[in-house]
Amino acid sequence: MPVRRGMTKAQEIAADLRRQIESGDLAAGAVLPSESKLMSQYGYSRETVRAGVRALVEEGLVVTGWGQGKYVREDYPPVVWNWTTLESRSRHENAVEGQTAGDQWASAVTQEGKAPRQDISVSIVEPPAHVRDALALPDGGLAVARKRVRYVDNRPYALADSYFPQELVNGTLLMEPRDVAAPGGVLASIGLIQTKYRDEIAVRMPTRQEAELLALPAATPVAEHTRTGYDDDGKPLRCMVTILPGDRHKILYEVDTD
Repeated sequence: MPVRRGMTKAQEIAADLRRQIESGDLAAGAVLPSESKLMSQYGYSRETVRAGVRALVEEGLVVTGWGQGKYVREDYPPVVWNWTTLESRSRHENAVEGQTAGDQWASAVTQEGKAPRQDISVSIVEPPAHVRDALALPDGGLAVARKRVRYVDNRPYALADSYFPQELVNGTLLMEPRDVAAPGGVLASIGLIQTKYRDEIAVRMPTRQEAELLALPAATPVAEHTRTGYDDDGKPLRCMVTILPGDRHKILYEVDTD
């Protein structure tokens, strides 16, 4: 490999491997050649080879597998979210209790020809400060937390944590750690009608726990979508915090010009 001006030896290795990945010569999921093979190929030391590969790991192009193997990062087919219609009343009409089809996320994934599933846990917690504020809870106030790890075709795609003021949902379906649905939505079925949503979207790097739960390669940002639902009187009924890895989602909006 010819020496490139202005590059260190490690940068040369990274640039050549990056070119092979971007051209498809090293396909998604392919195992990188061993350190010994790369040393022979480039004529550089083991430490230099490691530094070149490490640069690609830090970029997120290469991931570390079990043992010492390195692999080209695999693409996740993106799930398309239409947030214009997300949680609209009309989409709740066909919900059936206990069936995943009643879950709007699962319905959207199924419509794309993919298989959804969720791992669900339910607990009573003191919510994070921003959720407490969104729900207008006092200091030390409790909320019911429904935490979900969402999978598409058995690959982790998102985290979705919904928080409800405890006194509103005690003894309801929302306390059950399973997929739940009801005609018009579970909250509506107990007389709590969400008539307005407020969305906040922040893009950031994941926490360590988020990265582990979502099996995120290095250098993968996430979008944190916080949606708070209110009734007609402006009382907050629910706050849902969804963590969406940047390599697995596409967000669609349709906005009227009026």
